[in-house]
Amino acid sequence: MSEIIISGGKRLEGAVHVHGAKNSVLPILAATILSGSVSVIHNCPRLSDVDATVAILEHLGCRVSREGQTVTVDSSTLDRCDIPDHLMREMRSSVIFLGAVLARTGEARLCAPGGCELGPRPIDLHLAALRRLGADIREKGGDLRCRTKGLRGTEISLTIPSVGATENAMLAACGAKGETVIYNAAREPEIVDLQQFLNACGARVRGAGSSAVVVEGGIPLHMAEYTVMADRICAATYLSAAAIAGGEIEVEGVPRSQLVLITDLFSAAGCRIRAEERRIWLESDGRLRSVPPVRTAPYPGFPTDAQPPVMAALTKARGTTVFVETMFENRYRHTQELVRMGADIRVEGRVAVVCGAEKLHGANLEAADLRGGAALVVAALGAEGESRISGLHHIDRGYADLTERLAALGGAIYRN
Repeated sequence: MSEIIISGGKRLEGAVHVHGAKNSVLPILAATILSGSVSVIHNCPRLSDVDATVAILEHLGCRVSREGQTVTVDSSTLDRCDIPDHLMREMRSSVIFLGAVLARTGEARLCAPGGCELGPRPIDLHLAALRRLGADIREKGGDLRCRTKGLRGTEISLTIPSVGATENAMLAACGAKGETVIYNAAREPEIVDLQQFLNACGARVRGAGSSAVVVEGGIPLHMAEYTVMADRICAATYLSAAAIAGGEIEVEGVPRSQLVLITDLFSAAGCRIRAEERRIWLESDGRLRSVPPVRTAPYPGFPTDAQPPVMAALTKARGTTVFVETMFENRYRHTQELVRMGADIRVEGRVAVVCGAEKLHGANLEAADLRGGAALVVAALGAEGESRISGLHHIDRGYADLTERLAALGGAIYRN
């Protein structure tokens, strides 16, 4: 069984360029279906979730090739509208194909998606949005059968600003006749990235980054070439690693505006922060202090995906930090493993109280989900002794070459 092996206590020094955003590239790859042409996607990281997305595209009949960090999709050969169970269960984001396939073919058949077990994440909002656009959706035994005689523009009001439901509605609306307005839309930068790709294909989408996204549907799309944004959660993970391990690193590629809550937190914790437009420097002596309560929230609030690695960095901070997780009820699964390393964490429902420990020690650990796995890597870098982390299939979903990048910064880390 593959493991990551880390000998903690090594300072991190140097620069790391952040790869393309997992949460952006997946909907963009699904969106390539809409054009019925060739799409060239740059800055596409080598992640298992990307591999699963490519497998779905190929099953649908698309021709896909990769050269380095560039993936080329020819969707002119698409000839299917079904996605089998084993492909859907690879990742939660596979549900994003629902809107794209329905808009392209007028029919879609798939099952409930898989992904990290972070608690209930119903796709009711996705289905309600597509029904508003004119889809007939029937559910039976976990299978979804969707048909339409023609999608039509409408107004969609999301009860919560769901990222996936916003993206699905945007993709389906591109194939609808007339204008669609999505109210209470998610505002994440990944939504803006999807809008920019769709517009590069000839679509007319505006408003992404605000609470109302407008799509003028029914416009023929064409070939496009696009570069995916950098992954802000990966950037937060590298900053967390340097904060607990000590050292000075430069994180390149992510706009500082997307990380301001993270950098402000580490500044409050005692790190020295300097930032330019797409470069952030963090310097830490490894002796952190506690910070005011951290409450996760939809963008522009504190990102739930960054909570685990940031919590790991603060396990040795002097004082007490309170985390309030508002997004996913099972987001604290990593805390049990951190406690095994000597962390003092008490969880009550959606609240976690972290009392700074004098030191952490190495342990045999198992990642239970993607960001929780990253938290274990961060903690191990700041611990004394050797840690062995298993469950790497979770980490591989969202981090490309994580061990190599951290080793290049001076971490004593490798994968066997």
